[in-house]
Amino acid sequence: MLRVAGARLLDDRDRAGVRAALEADPVAACMVAARVEVAGLDPWRLGGELWSVGPRLDGLCFSGANLVPLRGERSALRSFADRARRHGRGCSSLVGRAELVLPLWDELAPAWAPARELRPDQPLMVLAGPPTITPDPLVRPVRPEEIDVYLPAAVAMFTEEVGVDPRAGDGGAGYRARVAELVSAGRAFARFEDGQVVFKAEIGALSSQVGQIQGVWVHPSKRGLGYGTIGTAAVADRLAALGRVSSLYVNGFNHVARSVYGKIGFTQVASFATVLF
Repeated sequence: MLRVAGARLLDDRDRAGVRAALEADPVAACMVAARVEVAGLDPWRLGGELWSVGPRLDGLCFSGANLVPLRGERSALRSFADRARRHGRGCSSLVGRAELVLPLWDELAPAWAPARELRPDQPLMVLAGPPTITPDPLVRPVRPEEIDVYLPAAVAMFTEEVGVDPRAGDGGAGYRARVAELVSAGRAFARFEDGQVVFKAEIGALSSQVGQIQGVWVHPSKRGLGYGTIGTAAVADRLAALGRVSSLYVNGFNHVARSVYGKIGFTQVASFATVLF
């Protein structure tokens, strides 16, 4: 069997080809495309590296805080695994299309296992246009001076969803900085009642075509009352006004959330998988 040459590091000379590859799969590639559009391919500005296999970028993978395979056959994924093993694991997760993540994890598991958790079935959902239900008019962008009220809700969401406290290790400085960045960019949204957050969500990545909604959370005292449905619709409505497709991915076992997103008009277009470390 012919073996594909090892993965190579891309730079700004490859930018046109990378942009074309990302635009060919705009929803699944949104997280990486948003970075590349702003920062180019220089690793320092990008916050990671882009690796390729093949003269026409037949395989493509982002390596940073997350390892994100973007395209490639099994031989290309094997090359990415080889390079990742040589570098050592510096990512907190492996995430992307399930048909890429799961075979890449098969290659990496002998060196990187055990993972803290494997989530093999995460429907990737899309809404092209405004929501099909009336958005919550009380959901609005969080103001910078409200970050101390917003942050506990963000921490609660992260802890519930990921299973670890994002303040561990550095006392929360890094997570606070990330949340503050989203707030400053106008990409953190909330509904406030009696001085506390009862609904929150963020646009975690925003490319020229797609906005990826993340961190959807409802205060425990308000769950089951429809806050999540109309609140998420409000964020999707903002993205529609910006001319962006709304996307998100959700755990396959979370039938309540999948039902909520279906009511808003989201439909599944692919499946993601995540390996958490």
